[in-house]
Amino acid sequence: MEQVFTSASGETPYARLTPDLVIQAVERAGFVPDGRVLALNSYENRVYQVGLEEGTPVVVKFYRPGRWSREAILEEHGFALELAAAEIPIVAPLVLDGVTLLEADGYPYAVYPRRGGRWPDLDSGDDRILMGRFLGRLHRVGGSRRFEYRPVLDAGAMAVKAAEFVLDGEWLPDYQVERYAEVAEALIGRIHQAFEAAGPGRRIRIHGDCHRGNILWTEKGPHFVDLDDCMTGPAIQDLWMLLAGNREEVRRQLTDILEGYEQFAEFDRVELGLIEALRALRMIHYAAWLARRWHDPAFPKAFPWFAAPRYWDDHVRQLTEQLEALDEAPLRL
Repeated sequence: MEQVFTSASGETPYARLTPDLVIQAVERAGFVPDGRVLALNSYENRVYQVGLEEGTPVVVKFYRPGRWSREAILEEHGFALELAAAEIPIVAPLVLDGVTLLEADGYPYAVYPRRGGRWPDLDSGDDRILMGRFLGRLHRVGGSRRFEYRPVLDAGAMAVKAAEFVLDGEWLPDYQVERYAEVAEALIGRIHQAFEAAGPGRRIRIHGDCHRGNILWTEKGPHFVDLDDCMTGPAIQDLWMLLAGNREEVRRQLTDILEGYEQFAEFDRVELGLIEALRALRMIHYAAWLARRWHDPAFPKAFPWFAAPRYWDDHVRQLTEQLEALDEAPLRL
């Protein structure tokens, strides 16, 4: 039976996560902090860099209570360690006295080594080919076993739940409710059609949220961070968020990425037909994610525009444009 961590503080899940508790958690993990605590950019979880009396600072990640079961978090950690053992550049949790997952006052957490780097530009073909190689290696390992407790990417069902949450929460201005419902329903229908056209395909363990913010680039190339959303899904889910620009630019970028990727793993070209469907899902899901987390005080501070009618006007317009994008022929290489 899965053990699900419950919220430590009701409607404000991180209310008791004070700097003192962060330091105590690092001490419990066997380190000697020097009192320096730096909050890092993270909203879903809470992540801190903590200085040590000796050696390089560590990074401690506190998982949002109630989001993942203990088994699902351990499966994430196991995947990260499996990738690291295969010499794939991933920031994996430290194994401390044989465990990776600890708990402090109801908060599950893990400790990571600090790793530097910058966001990848991917402006050159060589960089894109290198990125493709690393993704191919990641997916080769990802295809060797299966997740048991991590989610499966079911785009249609996820989009339905997200749209329903937005509508049920009365987030939309009155004059946009009907239009949002119409365009969301149409998009969900097109998402289902795209996945039906692609067929069952191959589903493997993937990063799940492989955008540029979850990749750090150094002189040696990229390394991946944050497997918090790892799941079972199609390979294209880890590729399409790295693409940007017009159709021809995207085609050129993807050609380079796949040149490197296919040196290590097979890629089914039928998955190209899922790109715009996955983009539609992400757009619908992002708005629902903000709505679901609005009770967390960090969200109104970071995203004050979310509750304004203008945001929803733009959101409905963008969803309408995405519906038009789904009418275009799938990308071909």
